Amino acid sequence: MTRTFAERKKDTLARLENDVDAWVATAGPDGAGPCMVPLSFLWEEETLLISTAEAAPTARNLLADDRVRVGVGLTRDVVLIQGTAQALRPRDLPEATGDAFAVKTGFDPRSLSSPYLYFRIRPVWVRAWREEDELAGRVLMREGRWLG
Repeated sequence: MTRTFAERKKDTLARLENDVDAWVATAGPDGAGPCMVPLSFLWEEETLLISTAEAAPTARNLLADDRVRVGVGLTRDVVLIQGTAQALRPRDLPEATGDAFAVKTGFDPRSLSSPYLYFRIRPVWVRAWREEDELAGRVLMREGRWLG
């Protein structure tokens, strides 16, 4: 049964608040070297917070081009996010946010000896659907604003 916009948005926010892992897709400079990796995230203040090693392709790509796509959920209950990412060093992250990230993900990059970066992803587009009957109304956010 096709969900209403309100139901779909509610389900999407629940998934973002409760899920832990997502597929994060980035591209290298000039569109070269696409990279998609699973990363844990924290949904906070209408943004996703991820962390990865500073030397990892995902970090290098996001430092060169802040555009990112994120997939959360199953293929038959997916949330796709297109957004922009802002890099944060662990020392620049509020302690409470770092603590919340560590509790939610079971991973605390602040405690590692190798350099890690956080990236705050601000959604620009959000799409969500379960089956073919929801494709027509799958856009929930456009240009950073929730629709409906």
